[in-house]
Amino acid sequence: MTEQASGAHHPQPRPRSSGQQSTPVEHVTGAQSLIRSLEEVGADTVFGIPGGAILPAYDPLMDSTRVRHVLVRHEQGAGHAATGYAQATGRVGVCMATSGPGATNLVTPIADAHMDSVPMVAITGQVASSSIGTDAFQEADIVGITMPITKHNFLVTKAEDIPRVIAEAFHIASTGRPGPVLVDIAKDALQAKTTFTWPPVMDLPGYRPVTKPHAKQIREAAKLITAARRPVLYVGGGVLKAKATAELKVLAELTGAPVTTTLMGLGAFPDSHPLHVGMPGMHGAVTAVTALQKADLIVALGARFDDRVTGKLDSFAPYAKIVHADIDPAEIGKNRAADVPIVGDAREVVADLIQAVQKEHSEGHKGDYSAWWKDLSRWRDTYPLGYDQPEDGSLSPQAVIERIGQLAPEGTIFAAGVGQHQMWAAHFIQYDKPATWLNSGGAGTMGYAVPAAMGAKAGQPERTVWAIDGDGCFQMTNQELTTCALNNIPIKVAVINNGALGMVRQWQTLFYNQRYSNTVLHSGPEDVNPEARGTRVPDFVKLSEAMGCYAIRCERPEDLDKVIEEANSINDRPVVVDFIVHEDAMVWPMVAAGTSNDEIMAARDVRPDFGDNEDD
Repeated sequence: MTEQASGAHHPQPRPRSSGQQSTPVEHVTGAQSLIRSLEEVGADTVFGIPGGAILPAYDPLMDSTRVRHVLVRHEQGAGHAATGYAQATGRVGVCMATSGPGATNLVTPIADAHMDSVPMVAITGQVASSSIGTDAFQEADIVGITMPITKHNFLVTKAEDIPRVIAEAFHIASTGRPGPVLVDIAKDALQAKTTFTWPPVMDLPGYRPVTKPHAKQIREAAKLITAARRPVLYVGGGVLKAKATAELKVLAELTGAPVTTTLMGLGAFPDSHPLHVGMPGMHGAVTAVTALQKADLIVALGARFDDRVTGKLDSFAPYAKIVHADIDPAEIGKNRAADVPIVGDAREVVADLIQAVQKEHSEGHKGDYSAWWKDLSRWRDTYPLGYDQPEDGSLSPQAVIERIGQLAPEGTIFAAGVGQHQMWAAHFIQYDKPATWLNSGGAGTMGYAVPAAMGAKAGQPERTVWAIDGDGCFQMTNQELTTCALNNIPIKVAVINNGALGMVRQWQTLFYNQRYSNTVLHSGPEDVNPEARGTRVPDFVKLSEAMGCYAIRCERPEDLDKVIEEANSINDRPVVVDFIVHEDAMVWPMVAAGTSNDEIMAARDVRPDFGDNEDD
């Protein structure tokens, strides 16, 4: 995945040169230096919770007019909120916690941001430097713990290092392949007296992300594109990170090649565009999955050949040559060997590819994809995404999500949890603009949706933000609704309530002989109290009202539009809608884990028939 190295929407600290103006020297504490540094790098929102080791930083934070602090209810909420803020705004998200359990509660959102290449800076307090390594109260080696899941991390024990480290952290997080950076600051460094000047001199030897692609590789890629008969543009989240969506549209229309956008890439290319063939992967559209399998050329842009996309790796796209462009050289060839590797920023890569393809066209080399599109159109017509309405008249979860998307105001941002509702939200809401779809792709973190939606709304207060959540995910982080209610962050939450851990239950239905071990959420072990099955524990309406939200329940298809429109009309507080949906709905299409993408099922017991003429 990629990020435009200039960090277009975030003021980047630069190493000071002799002619550059700097702020006058201020005599401050380390804590004051930290807050001043955050102000100077352009951080306007911090999500966090105070505690002993970080407490010195919270005192000057109270006086800042440029940094808003949002007091969350759990540090995991702070981390996911920082991620949602970053994904919705393109700026660096910031979260803050104290030492020990405060810091370790950030581990999941840090890992989540690392998997999805999200620019985030996590600031944690640490015990005094003299106590580090003594098992002091609330001590944890958070630098050691997070080393595998951060792009870089710092332990700061001297107050004078704070401005430089903060400048470097924001620069590292937002350039090259973006990702989370941890800054752990000892309490005595926050309390010590120091001086503050800005900008600091950054010292990052060896950190030089390559953004400009090699011209020879670009020319080779253009030749392959125009010579191919069955090309596919395989677009990942890196195109969004690089803000390369306009360039991608030009390239696609110039070549006429089909485009598939991954779960992390939704919105990078308009879903409604005739060249778009859908999302690939385990639950991808039949046409997208099959296009990759039958392709003779795959042009991967800011994508990583994830196992959910490839299925059984040695059977993935057996006829295809690979052009793989990524800002992170470690991704190229990691899972699938590349015939043409291109290291560079996606925006620069695509812009250069456009020129190279135009040159090929001018020399009379233009790909003929008419037979390819005949096949693609037939698959698209034969195996469209769809769903059945429940026979008992209950609510279809797919219909709920589809109508939320259709009735949402222009520019709405959608954040999803993880599971069936996430896949339905990917399939049945149309994403035509970048930064309108937020989800936990790589880590698959349950509980992501509510705090991520909160962060997105804090960063984009004029936009409507819907969290599409499952009843399992919702019970992990719904306490952040209190944060939303008290901080004027009026998100909307759709709880797709099927009374179960839906995706796990689907696997139990398909692969475990319908033995539903510990996936039912509305009854106890072995259903010891059968009468409880008809009750709602918890009652999400009462729970949400107790946290300061407006709450509605919807159980009948005929009430669906009225309830969604009511939710859209309320903008002075968070809104939660408890949608009681049929428990047996499943996500289709599906490629079973560990099998080849050739074995995709369009629906239960429905194996697509592709005829005999595609393999030539």
